[in-house]
Order: sequence, then C-alpha cells, then structure tokens
Amino acid sequence: MPDSHDLSEAPRPAVAGVAKAGAGGPVSSKGAETSQPAVEFRNIDIAYGKFVAVRDFSLSIRKGSFVTLLGPSGCGKTTILRSIAGLVDISSGQIMIDGRRVDDIPIYKRNIGLVFQSYALFPHKTVFDNVAFGLKYRNVPKPEIARRVGQALDMVRLPGSEKKLPSQLSGGQQQRIALARAIVFEPQVLLLDEPLSALDANMREEMRVEIKKIQRETGITAIFVTHDQEEALSMSDRIVVMNAGSAEQIGAPQEVYDAPATAFVADFLGKANMLAGTVSRSEAPTSVMLAAGQTVNVISPRPLASGSKVTVVVRPQKLSVGAAGTSNRLSGRVVSTSYLGGSAIYEVDIGGSSSIRANAPINGQILREGESVDLGFDADDCVLLDDGGQRIS
Repeated sequence: MPDSHDLSEAPRPAVAGVAKAGAGGPVSSKGAETSQPAVEFRNIDIAYGKFVAVRDFSLSIRKGSFVTLLGPSGCGKTTILRSIAGLVDISSGQIMIDGRRVDDIPIYKRNIGLVFQSYALFPHKTVFDNVAFGLKYRNVPKPEIARRVGQALDMVRLPGSEKKLPSQLSGGQQQRIALARAIVFEPQVLLLDEPLSALDANMREEMRVEIKKIQRETGITAIFVTHDQEEALSMSDRIVVMNAGSAEQIGAPQEVYDAPATAFVADFLGKANMLAGTVSRSEAPTSVMLAAGQTVNVISPRPLASGSKVTVVVRPQKLSVGAAGTSNRLSGRVVSTSYLGGSAIYEVDIGGSSSIRANAPINGQILREGESVDLGFDADDCVLLDDGGQRIS
C-alpha cells in the first residue's frame, strides 16, 4: 500500500501535459470546456461515537479551481480534507471525484496528492527518492521517473537538489519538495493541509505565491485547509467558512469578506466592527440608533420596521479618519494606536461602552491615545444583520 501523500491508482501523464485553466474556466486537453465537477461532497456526516465532527456538508468544486476550507480549530475543515484522502471514514453521504464515488474504495485507489503541514519527507532518502517515491511504487520506467522528477523540481524552483537530504534543506525548501512529490504523478486533486503554518512570515508569503502559481500552471484542482484569513483571501477562487462542522458561507473571497452571511463570518474573517442598534427610521436610507448613542444611515435590502434590532457590520478598512466626504460620522476618543508602517490601527471609544476599530493609511501625524477623532463611512459600506445574526437580504 502506498504512503498517504500520493494516493494514486496508476501512472498519469507528465506534469507538463496538464490542461491549464484559462480565463473562461477549466478546459480539457482538446480545449473544450468541462462541466463535470472535479470534487463533490454530497451531504456528508462524520461522527466519532456521539460526537458529530461534520454535519450535512455539501460542496461542488469545479475543475482547475482553488478552494479553501477556512475556520478555527475544531471546526471540521481538516476532517473534511482527510475524508477525501481516505484517512477518515465518513458516516453518511458520498464523496465524488470526476463523477466517480471514492468514499467506498481503498485509499490507494484514490488519485489524490496530499501535502502535510509537517512535510512528512523521508529523512533517510534523497530529494530525488522522496519525489520519485510514488512513481517507483507504480513501476514507472526509470528514464520516465528521472524526467518527471526533473520537471517537478524545476516547477518548485529547486533544480539540481536531487542528491540532497531533507536535513540539508531549509523549511521552505522542504515544503517545496513535499509539493513536488504530491504533483509529480499528476493527481486528480491536490490536498493541502495547512502546509504553510510551520514557516516564518516571509517564507509563508513567498510560498503562497508559489503554490498558487504552480496550481495555475498545472491546472490541478486544489483544496486548501487553513485558519489563516490572509492565506485564504489571497489564494482562493472560493472560500468555505467552516463553523462547528458546517459550512457557514461559501463564496468568492471578496463576496465572503464584503458581504458576510452571518455574525460568525463577519467576526472571524477580518474582525469586523459589529455595532448593535435599533432601527429608528424605516424609510430609505434606514437610520439605526446605535447602542453607543450615535445614529448612522445604512442601506437595507428590504424595509425594516422601526424598533427592529439589528447589527451594523463595517470593516476597519472602510472607516476614514476625519470623516470628510462620508455620509456617516462617529465621534470618539482614541483608546489605542498600533503603528503598521504605511497604516495604523486605531481603537476608538464611541461611547456607551462601545469601541470601533479603524485601519487607516497614515496621512501626516499619527493619532495618539486620548485624542478626539471623527470616523466616517458611507451608507453602502456596511452590512446589516438581523437579531439572529443572519445577513438581511
């Protein structure tokens, strides 16, 4: 039985022969657009005794796309990833790859590439042997193995490293080797289980770019697991925000960030300002009296009755310091200042035991603690949640 990071049934074409995803969507090698989803989760449940780790999870992933499962620890994202690899059994539902059910077949018959957080390289094997491991298991001829390993190492920008041992490589280089090993045999799906969390900040940013570039070049379908919001926003075609074993929201990065569907998504993704209030005027634009005692005007997708309890969600980046030219103005006092180079984060007390965070570019002097400040935002810069924490639509 093969080891768990290259789970393929048979040899595949060389890396260079993969169809690429163009601007119009994934294409086959003949250029015809494909409609068959690469991966489908159909109402899967995963339980350990009485504990349900994943509940009624469904997701369709198109070929050649990069999808991220994002959420806090214990939300079920890694469990879902491991279920498609065959490392976790599902309790009910179905998992499909290219229209073929795979949850009921052995691990080694699933054409999956898996990159671990811990690299999982064989310390006693050379780089060449690590990358070639899955190909040797499939009895690929030696000249073909050498060609494919060379291509994979070129792709991860580590040519000439074939004779080195993992201990002779940096953490970032080891992760590149793990990636090369996962893609060398042309898996149908590439699974990435928090592969960047062990790297330092600079290397993490570099590897984000590299992984995304390689995924685009090969056209491979990738499922990425992370709790890092910046990784999810910068790398993904779609983000699945997970909470307590369920998908809280699924959408493009900008959609999920700018239009959070629930209070959980708003708070987890980007740490939005969530200002509780009561509708004081139902006519457009809707006026909301905040618990802090100040009134703001917002755009509501539908009429709201006066007295309705709502939450105004506004991102820190949407707030302007000075409030010039904006339709809403909140007055307060700076509680803390965090300098970030080109911008600063201000925590501002707006009264009534309420505070608001602004992430604003530095144009002149940095505001100091205790200074008075006006913060502004426009009526269409925010999202309204109802008293149940659901986006009003």
